[in-house]
Amino acid sequence: MSEERTTITTDEAGNTHSHTTTYVREDASHRSGVGVWIIALLLLVALVIGGLFLTHVSNAEVAKDNAVADAANSVSGAADQVGDTVKQVGDSVTSE
Repeated sequence: MSEERTTITTDEAGNTHSHTTTYVREDASHRSGVGVWIIALLLLVALVIGGLFLTHVSNAEVAKDNAVADAANSVSGAADQVGDTVKQVGDSVTSE
């Protein structure tokens, strides 16, 4: 598609000059279609990266929760051992 524009100017002496400019445009539907596909591809890539990030963060949270649970179990086991030792000491003191 082309468009012509004619500009007419008059100088101080009264002489008239005209200038014609022609603009040629490509089919807009072809260009916008490519742009839509590029934007869609970029959005898809962003979604995949975001999903991988969220999965990684979720795995890190699970690992942290498991570490806290393991530490709590270790403390519980140590407390049981201390309790058993105190009971044994108490039994040995009272039996003498």
